[in-house]
Parts: sequence; structure tokens; C-alpha cells
Amino acid sequence: MARAASQPCNIEPLGKRHDRKAFSCGNEPLDRYLKQQASQDARRHVAAPFVAVPEEGDKMVLGYYTLSAFAIDLGTLPHSTTSKLPHYPLVPATLLGRLAVDRRHGGRGLGGFLLMDALHRAYGLSSEIASVAFVVHAIDDAAFRFYRHFDFTPFPERRDQLFLPMATIASLF
Repeated sequence: MARAASQPCNIEPLGKRHDRKAFSCGNEPLDRYLKQQASQDARRHVAAPFVAVPEEGDKMVLGYYTLSAFAIDLGTLPHSTTSKLPHYPLVPATLLGRLAVDRRHGGRGLGGFLLMDALHRAYGLSSEIASVAFVVHAIDDAAFRFYRHFDFTPFPERRDQLFLPMATIASLF
């Protein structure tokens, strides 16, 4: 389980009131996405962006993540995972498309806090919108290690794509 972020914050759906201009996580595509694309994706229902903002005061974005629907080809999962699933060609999942923390707020547990919020949100909705797993794409080795720390399992044929079964997430909450 992740340690709580040291700075009290709220997680909210991205809105016009959130100040994204100063956000910088050190990864240009993730920075650009938040500043230029995230609100369009939300309006078009392509992704649901959520931002961490200070509990008190301004609406400066400390970190963010996005969620969307996803389908997993059943044949890409390990047999130990698929043995209890119906033999459909595709099964529903939740995709964590992006997760980033502003570099000024890194090292304080905010990434883990954002991940736990995303897992909790996905689990809470999985009884209304079916989802058998939570899927992430690790953009680099550091991200891969981060997700492995939270017991995500790599897909057998794609090291950069990992998953956590919804049944495992249920045991966290």
C-alpha cells in the first residue's frame, strides 16, 4: 500500500479552474498532454483526467492521471488469470493512460497516492461498468519498477504493459 502524500491534496476531475501552465514532470509528452490535450479528451469522452490540487488555496496541478475503458485480448493474459474468466475474445478493463507528478512535488508519495485513487475509483465503478483488470503502460524502466512495486504483473508478451486483476484491487479496499 502506498504511503500518503505528505502535502494534503484533493483529487478532482480536470476543469477550467485548474492551473496547468506551470506543471512540469520532466517528461515533455506528459507535460504537453496535460496542458494541450487533456481537456479535449475529457470533452470528447476519450479519457477522464483527474488532477491532484492542494487542499487549501490555489488550484495548481500537483499531479494527474487519466482513466478510460479498455479491452484485453484474452489470449494475451497468463493462464492463471484467464482460467476463471469466460472465454470471450476480449474482456473489459480500465486503462490508466497517463500518470504524472510535478517534479517539485516528487518523492513525497504523490504518485502512489494518485495510483491508489485511480484503483479505488476503477474498483468502485467496476460493478456498474464491468472491468476485470486495471491496465497500465510503463513509459520507461522507472515506471515499470513503480508499477511492479504495487504488484502489477507484466503481460507475457509486452513488458511495458502491466495489469492488476480487479479481484486483487478488491482486496485493497
